[in-house]
Amino acid sequence: MTNSSTSRVAAVVVLAIAASTGFAQAQRRPPAPPNFDAFYELGPDSLIRRGVPKGTVKGPVTLPSQVYPGVAHEYWVYVPAQYDGQTEVSLMVFNDGATYMQPDGYYRAVNVLDNLIYRGELPAMIAAFIDPGKFTRDGASNRQAEYDPPDARYSRVIVDELLPRLYAEYRIARDPERHAIAGWSSGAIAAFTVAWERPDQFRKVLSGIGTYVNLAGGHVYPEKVMASERKPIRVFMIDGRNDNRGVNADGQYDQTRDWFYQNVRLKDALVAKGYDVNYAWGIGVHSHDMGGAMLPEMMRWLWRDHPVSVDPNDTIERSFRTGKPAAPAAAPPPGAR
Repeated sequence: MTNSSTSRVAAVVVLAIAASTGFAQAQRRPPAPPNFDAFYELGPDSLIRRGVPKGTVKGPVTLPSQVYPGVAHEYWVYVPAQYDGQTEVSLMVFNDGATYMQPDGYYRAVNVLDNLIYRGELPAMIAAFIDPGKFTRDGASNRQAEYDPPDARYSRVIVDELLPRLYAEYRIARDPERHAIAGWSSGAIAAFTVAWERPDQFRKVLSGIGTYVNLAGGHVYPEKVMASERKPIRVFMIDGRNDNRGVNADGQYDQTRDWFYQNVRLKDALVAKGYDVNYAWGIGVHSHDMGGAMLPEMMRWLWRDHPVSVDPNDTIERSFRTGKPAAPAAAPPPGAR
């Protein structure tokens, strides 16, 4: 065998060994982590439906803040097609508002409102989508300072600064039972805090992947709930078992930074104190997918006791809320004069 032939054989052997070694290493390589959120998809209530009248969205409106000097908030207002300016309507506030109202986003809350109000599964309501404040000098976000602390400061933005603007422009009921507030992550603990501090104004809360952890002391809520008289608050909580679990880069576990565990702790405290609470624990990570898929059902549950007629002759109540003419007078019962 010539030297060139020997070299070619040796090269083939080396390539074969390298290939087999690479294959063996590939076989030993751990599989890619599963996409937990792939199981959550938007349903028809989150999509535009033919024949459903669309509400309007106005904004953004700039709201300068006295509570946080040098900061301004932007908000948008959803006005349902059924709003006539004469009848009082309910109110829903969404923290991190731009995320909830994105037409191609995770939540598509405007579509949800259009569809469920049209079918009478929600009362007619104004919805305000408010973003975290930004410093006017440089545009830096004030989100964490506003949302994470378990104190009353951010509630003053909603109650003392936002609500007067909304009341001045729209005919919104002043009844706190007809006011709800929603949020995800830090926006969720902020929503809960607004209701906790001001149940005279808000009594319904949607909490998605809530940050009830020790970013700014939020892990204390279960103890606060147990130590306080029960407040007239209704809460729907969701989180995923694969949310941030409080293990740092060094493998050290901090229970106060375990998102899922702290959500469960708060739920347990609310249940123990007799709160009107609903919850769902999925398999998602710290993301929006589960919240988007569940938003319509969460809204139905939160507003489940809005007035409903049981009159069998009330055909308007049984139909879509599209501004139909007044129902005909009910026939008198047999024997009546």
